This record gives sequence, C-alpha cells and structure tokens, in this order.
Amino acid sequence: MSLFRKIFGRKTDDPNQKVDDDGRSKYMPEIELPIDERFTIQFKANGGKFLYCIDQSEINENFKNILIENGWEDENVFLIDKRLEKKFKNFSFKTTKSVNESVFFFSTCEYLVANDGSLLISSNQIKEKKLKELPANFIIFATTSQLVENISEGLRGIKDNNKSKIPTNITTIKHFKVSEEKDFLSYGSSSKNLYLLLLEDL
Repeated sequence: MSLFRKIFGRKTDDPNQKVDDDGRSKYMPEIELPIDERFTIQFKANGGKFLYCIDQSEINENFKNILIENGWEDENVFLIDKRLEKKFKNFSFKTTKSVNESVFFFSTCEYLVANDGSLLISSNQIKEKKLKELPANFIIFATTSQLVENISEGLRGIKDNNKSKIPTNITTIKHFKVSEEKDFLSYGSSSKNLYLLLLEDL
C-alpha cells in the first residue's frame, strides 16, 4: 500500500478514477515483471521442470537428484556437446551417439525465450535431427545470461554469435508435457519431458 494512502487515506471525488488495492489507478500501465520471472512463469505453464542454481555445486547436486529420481544412473544418454561431457565427467551415465539406445538427451540451448517460456535450439545442439527423433526426456543446462525477450531477439543473438557460419535447424521447444492425447494447440509439436538446470551467471 502507498505510504501516502496510509497517512492521508483514500480521498477522491471522481467515480471514474478507481484505485486498485495496491494503490495504482486502473488507467496506469501494468507493471512488467522482470525477464527471469516472466520466463519462469511461462516455462512452468508449459509443463517444464525448473531448477535454479547459484553455482556449479548446486547444478551438480540437482543433476544427481534428477538421475536418481528417474532411475537414469548408469543409463545411456544422447550427448552431442563435448563441453557438457567434460563438465559432468564425474557422473555415472554412459554417453552414446545412438538416439534409440539413449534414455535422455543432455544438452545446452541457444536462448531461453521469456514471452512464451520456450527454449531456442539449433544445429549446434541437435545437428540436423528433428525434435521427434530425439528421446522423450531432456535435461537442458543453461545460464541466466541466455534469457531474451522474444524469439526475434534470440535469432539476432544466434546470428551475432555465429558470424562465420550461422547454424541451421533452428527451432523452439515449447511443450513439456508428454501425453498420449494431443490438443489443438499442441498439434504437430513434439512434447518433451524437460528439466532445465539454470545457472546464475549475471
């Protein structure tokens, strides 16, 4: 509540000038949430599992818990990014280049899109494979510096970061609820059971 309203109380003779409970007029523009909060809300609404981590030790702990929770320890994982293989070398999963033999896909992404809670990926992460060809389970490692407002901003970032060779096969992952029944909005999409390990790096 406004400090001035606490002191002076609510006084207005204009019936059209309605004031909400938080002290803001209904005619004032809505307060926009920070980009990280907007992404989190949309991502969870899409069915994603979100794990915020402040350092690498928390990343490791949450990653371990995901493996234990799902029984993925010592299972085959489809992993393309060699940097991830090195970063998580102390874990007991087995990497494979065969999608059919893998239980989950472990990867990075290009950007996290705030306005719809989607993940922007490209051939840097999935080569030329289609989403439907990848395992149903995803674990994505990303950082807060990868948050962007919308897909257009993400596409500009991909172009700026890859001036020598722009990656192909750019797509978004948005549906994170794996179900047999498909509704109209998810028709044609490839739903994934997705965990996001988000590291604070700003």
